[in-house]
Amino acid sequence: MSSLWPATLQNGELILRPLRYRDRSKWSEVRARNLQWLKPWEATVPLVPEREPAGLPSFFAMVRALNEEGRSGHSFSFIIWKERNLIGQISLGGVIYGAMRGGHIGYWIDQSYANRGYTTQAVEMVTDFAFKKLFLHRIEINLCPENEASRKVAEKAGYLFESERPNYLHINGEWRDHVTFIKENLLIK
Repeated sequence: MSSLWPATLQNGELILRPLRYRDRSKWSEVRARNLQWLKPWEATVPLVPEREPAGLPSFFAMVRALNEEGRSGHSFSFIIWKERNLIGQISLGGVIYGAMRGGHIGYWIDQSYANRGYTTQAVEMVTDFAFKKLFLHRIEINLCPENEASRKVAEKAGYLFESERPNYLHINGEWRDHVTFIKENLLIK
C-alpha cells in the first residue's frame, strides 16, 4: 500500500492531499475559526473509568500518525484545498481488505465554504480513489440523523440510506445515534 501514499487527488478547482507539517498555521486557523460550527458533529473520545484522559495529540504527532496510517493502507486523510485556501478535511478510514473490502468516509468543511458543493465533490473524489485505486467494494458514511447538510452530501454523492445505528459514535461528548449511507463498487466481483 505504501506506493499509494502520499496521494494527491485533483478535480477541477479542488485538490485533496495529505496534511503536511507546514500546513499547521492554516489548519489551526481554519479549525479555530470553525470551532462552534463543527462542535456539534465532532467525534470525541469517551472517558474510560480508572484511566486518565489521553488528550489530543500535537499537530505534528497527528500528521505523523495520519501518514503512517496512509502508508499502511488502513486510513487515508486528505485536506481539501480550493486554490490557496484550506477549506476542509476528508478521510477514508477503517479500511479493511480481504473478503469485506470496505471503509468509511468522514469529513468537515469550513463554514464559509459550506453549501457550495465542495464537500460532495471531495466525497466523490475519495470514493473514486477507494474504488479505482484500492479496489474496495463498499464505503459507508455515518452521520447524525439531524445533520441535514451531511445527509445531502451523502445523497448527492450517490450514497444510499442503509440503516440506523443507535448509540453508534461518541460525538460532542455523548454516544449519538447515526444513520448509515452506503455506496458499493459494482465492478468488484
